[in-house]
Amino acid sequence: MLCPSPRPRNAAATRVAILDAARARFAAESYDDVGMRDIARDVGVDAALISRYFGSKEELFSTVLDNCPDGGELMQGERSEFGRRVAQHIVFEPKRAEKMQALSIMLRSVGSAKASEVVRRSSSTRFYGPFSEWIGGPDAAVKARLASGMIMGMAVSRDITGGYGLTPEGCETLRDRLAVILQSVIDA
Repeated sequence: MLCPSPRPRNAAATRVAILDAARARFAAESYDDVGMRDIARDVGVDAALISRYFGSKEELFSTVLDNCPDGGELMQGERSEFGRRVAQHIVFEPKRAEKMQALSIMLRSVGSAKASEVVRRSSSTRFYGPFSEWIGGPDAAVKARLASGMIMGMAVSRDITGGYGLTPEGCETLRDRLAVILQSVIDA
């Protein structure tokens, strides 16, 4: 009788499965509470394989953050239409689970010295730096922080409460006022 052949290995699929499991773990638990063995168990691999693919837990966490949405869509389009475009998205577009998951990962891990440094570095290089550069001019970094804080606050408020609780006309008014505020931050 022939022995069954071993299951074929697919390094790329295993790497993706590890990243997916790590993303889910880091979104549900703090950085300090997530163990490499937990992630390995979720995927059905040995923890040594995770270390071989990603190195340390810190490097795995960094890779997870690098694979989260980076807010680059804010910088797509004309600068003069920024406020209107972003306000339209915040008020009328459906929430994206992956954006909320990325925020959850960062918020849950900010209490860890190692993780907070990775979050700071990742958000600076992947978002705040490019956004500031896109804004340009004096105080670009300040403008980027103000605009992103308002955007994040409005999006989180919407997602936590399940919407804004406004009539369609109220939503249009919210969009129009938010557009003016966001554009004034960028143009100031």
